[in-house]
Amino acid sequence: MKTYPRVLTIAGSDSGGGAGIQADIKAISATGSYAASAITAVTVQNTLGVSAVHNVPVEIIEGQIDAVLGDIGADAVKIGMLGNAATVRAVVRSLAKFEVPYIVLDPVMVATSGDRLLDEDAVEVLLSELAPLATVITPNIPEAEILSGVSIRSGEDLPEVGRRISEAVSGIGGSKVSVLMKAGHLDDGEVVDYLYDAAQNRTVELRSPRIESRNTHGTGCTLSSALASYLAQGFGLEQAAVKAKEYISEAIRNGSEYSIGHGHGPVKFF
Repeated sequence: MKTYPRVLTIAGSDSGGGAGIQADIKAISATGSYAASAITAVTVQNTLGVSAVHNVPVEIIEGQIDAVLGDIGADAVKIGMLGNAATVRAVVRSLAKFEVPYIVLDPVMVATSGDRLLDEDAVEVLLSELAPLATVITPNIPEAEILSGVSIRSGEDLPEVGRRISEAVSGIGGSKVSVLMKAGHLDDGEVVDYLYDAAQNRTVELRSPRIESRNTHGTGCTLSSALASYLAQGFGLEQAAVKAKEYISEAIRNGSEYSIGHGHGPVKFF
């Protein structure tokens, strides 16, 4: 019998469908893998912002992860919105029970609309307990500044900040955590992301033209999910990152032609 490349996404639900679990499932499916999910929070959300968050009880979060990994399994796990320290620790406990080849951690802290999605006291727990388990972390610039404590003034700062984050979280059991620094928040004419490959101790540039679009809701979720999907399919980290970058760039380009909602709309996943 054939098998699917399997990706478990652990993240919050976006009722508007443009980010979170909904975006993850679409992106994983569009890039050719099978998506399973564990929902950490239910958000009241649309293209204009987040108006309420209901955190799922930790025993239900652990139950979802155990149910999926104990039966279906996963070739990669993507982690997004966690909300609070208790949820971070619940995910750590669950993942410790299973062997997962790849873990992609998107350290979701603030939504595109500016709404905070991770409690301040959870940041240290994420850094010390969850991040060291990751294969690769995918912070945007505001998230990278929080994780590193360094103010990012230009794209030239990104390679060094990525290396610093990697060094700060690597080490448990000899782990080497790579970092994909996303440059979308800068104003440069070209979007140059940087992948610090910790195993190879080298930094790779990922370039794409900047596409003018208001439909950028959920781009971080979408990119990290595509990265997990390609890792699950057996691509190496650098090749998976290149393919994920190509996918999100085309999703933004094609999505710019559409109008959904009155705020930041979604990309075109398919």
